[in-house]
Amino acid sequence: DDDGEDEILPAMADDDYSAQLSWQSESKDNLKVLMDNFSAAQYDRFEAYRRHALPKQAIRRVIQQTTGQQVSQPVAQIIAGFAKVFVGEIVEKGRAVQARRGESGPLSPDHLREAYRLYQAEAGRVGSARPGRGRRLFHR
Repeated sequence: DDDGEDEILPAMADDDYSAQLSWQSESKDNLKVLMDNFSAAQYDRFEAYRRHALPKQAIRRVIQQTTGQQVSQPVAQIIAGFAKVFVGEIVEKGRAVQARRGESGPLSPDHLREAYRLYQAEAGRVGSARPGRGRRLFHR
């Protein structure tokens, strides 16, 4: 009976499917509007951001060293995505620090340290680390 096999995985309801398609279309439109309004420097940074990824094997190794447990590839990919967003936020804050100081050129470690300090001030604790008790993220 072929009908019994179809019951194993429930089909997506037509309303859910059309809502998902609508959301995807809206997301693409929003991204296009955003990209059309980028300056040349913002566009270059955005393209570099999209092209690069953190190495999944290195992420898995860090997680394993931190937790003492193995993680699957999908979990490592999710954590790499969060880490990429975090790095992007620190870089943007570093750029703001650099602009506030009237400096130009590549970001220095001092810009990144100040950006991380600002991030901690806004977000409180970063991850499970307690400020001032763990290893420093950026060293002089």
